[in-house]
Amino acid sequence: MIKRLLILLLISSAIFGQYSPRNFELGVKQLSKTVASPTPESNSIQDIIANDDFIIIGTSRGLSLSEDNGENWTNFYNTGPFGDDGTTAIGYDNDIIWATTGQTTEVNGENLPEGTGIKYSSDFGVTWTSIAQPTDDSGDSSIVYGINTLRALPVTTKIYNISYDIAFTKNTVWISSFAGGLRKSSDMGVTWERVVLPPDTLDSISPNDTLDFTLQPVAGAFGDESWLNHRVFSVLGVDDSTLYVGTAGGINKSTDNGISWTKFSHKNQTNPISGNFVVGLGYNEADNSIWAATWKSENLDEYWAVSHSADGGENWSVSLPNEYAHNFGFKYLGGGKSHVFVPTDRGIYRSKDDLNTWLQPTLIKDSYTNIPIVTNIFYASATKQLTATDYHIWVGSNNGLSRLSETNGFWEGDWKVFIASNDVKLDETYAFPNPFSPAQELVKIKYALSSDAEVTIRIMNFGMELVRTLIQNTQRGTGEQLEFWDGRDELGSTVTNGVYFYRIDSDVLGEPLFGKIMVLK
Repeated sequence: MIKRLLILLLISSAIFGQYSPRNFELGVKQLSKTVASPTPESNSIQDIIANDDFIIIGTSRGLSLSEDNGENWTNFYNTGPFGDDGTTAIGYDNDIIWATTGQTTEVNGENLPEGTGIKYSSDFGVTWTSIAQPTDDSGDSSIVYGINTLRALPVTTKIYNISYDIAFTKNTVWISSFAGGLRKSSDMGVTWERVVLPPDTLDSISPNDTLDFTLQPVAGAFGDESWLNHRVFSVLGVDDSTLYVGTAGGINKSTDNGISWTKFSHKNQTNPISGNFVVGLGYNEADNSIWAATWKSENLDEYWAVSHSADGGENWSVSLPNEYAHNFGFKYLGGGKSHVFVPTDRGIYRSKDDLNTWLQPTLIKDSYTNIPIVTNIFYASATKQLTATDYHIWVGSNNGLSRLSETNGFWEGDWKVFIASNDVKLDETYAFPNPFSPAQELVKIKYALSSDAEVTIRIMNFGMELVRTLIQNTQRGTGEQLEFWDGRDELGSTVTNGVYFYRIDSDVLGEPLFGKIMVLK
C-alpha cells in the first residue's frame, strides 16, 4: 500500500525544500540475484502489467515478475538496485521494463515520502540500470518555454519528490511526482527535463504565448505562487505525441509531445470531470476512450468518481460516484468491444457497457485451497488473453494477488490466490498482516502440521479471556496451514482495538502454539 500511503502523506502536507540538497546521480547497472518463488514477495499490489510474455507487478516490496502465468515468481526485493524500497509505478516499452520506487523517511520526527529513483531492465530482470530520483541544482531557478523565460522552483530534495506514474511516447520517458512535477528524458534517464504545465489561472499554454508565472507547486521562500496543476500524480502516453497528465488541478492534454497543453478541470467544461485531483489514468484501445480516477480536490462541488471521455477530453461522462478509484484495466473482445475494470477502496468494479452497469465478483477465493481475498481495497487490474475465448483476469489488492481463469462467464471461472508469507517450522506460528483492520481484511494465522490432525484455535483478549473459538477439532492436512479471523467475537461483534492472543492445540503439535495479534481499526 506504499503508493496510497505516500499520496495520503502528500495530501496532508505540502511543505518541502528545507532539507539537504541531493543532486541527480547517473545510472548504475547492477546484477539482480533472485530465487524463484511460488508467490510474489508482498501482498500489497500497486500495479499490474500483463502481456504474452510475462506478468509484472509493482508491490510494496519491489517488483515481481512471472514468465509462466503466475506459477513461479522472480521477486526483486532486497536484491540489486531495489533494496527494501516499494514500487510506486511500473511500465513496459520497447521490450524494456521500468519501475519507479520510493519509501517513507523520518525527518524531524515525521515520516515523509521520498523518491528513490527509477530502474529499468532490457533483459527481463537479469540486470538493472538504476537512476537516482531526478532533482535540480539550487541555481536551477528558471526555465525557457517558447518565447518566455519563466521562474521555476528548484527541487533540490528527494523528500516529497517521488514518482507516482511513468509513461512513454516515441523516444521519450515521462515521470510524474508531487514536488518534482512532470519530467521527461530522451536519453534513457541520463538527463531529465522539467516540463511546463499551465498554472491554475490558465486553461492552455503554447510556446508562442506571452506568459508570466512560476513553475511552482507550493508557496514558500521562493515565491507566493502555489499551483495545484503543478502537483503531478499520473501520466498517460497514448501514441507517439499525445499525452494526458493528471494533477491536483485537473487533466492536461498535449498532442505535440508535451510542448503545448490544454487543461480540463471541473470548472472549465460543460461536461466536466468529477474532481480535479487525478490519481490515475487509463486508455481503452478498443474505442480510444480516456478514463480517469478523479478525486475531490479543493472545490466544494467536486466529488470522487470515475470520469470517462470518448472524444479526447472535450466532454466527460461520470460514473461510480463517491468511489475512490485508483486505476484501470481493460479486457479486449474485438470489434471495438471491451470490459472496463476499476479497482477502488470499496472493491473491484467491472462494466461491459461502459457506464450503465457495474458488477463486482461475489467472492474471490482460491478454487483449490479455498484461501480467500478478503479486503475492500483494490489497486490494480490487468487482463491476458490466452485463446479466442479464454482469459486471465489479474486483480491486485492490499491483501494479496488473484487470478481468474475466465472462459465463458462474467466473473466466472477458477480463481487462484497468491498470498505471500514466511515459511514456518512445526513448532512455529505467526499472524499477518499484523496489526490488521477488521474493516478491510482478515488476519491470517499460519502454522504447520507433521501429519493429518484435528486442530483447535482459540482467540483470547489481553486478560486471556476467550473471545472466539476459531475452529474446534477441525481436520487439517499435512504441511503448512492458514486460518482466518475476521476480528469478531462469538456474538459476531467486531472487537475493540488492542492486543489479542491465539492458541493452537493439536495432538501432533505436542505443546500448544501461541501467537499475538494487534487489532487496529
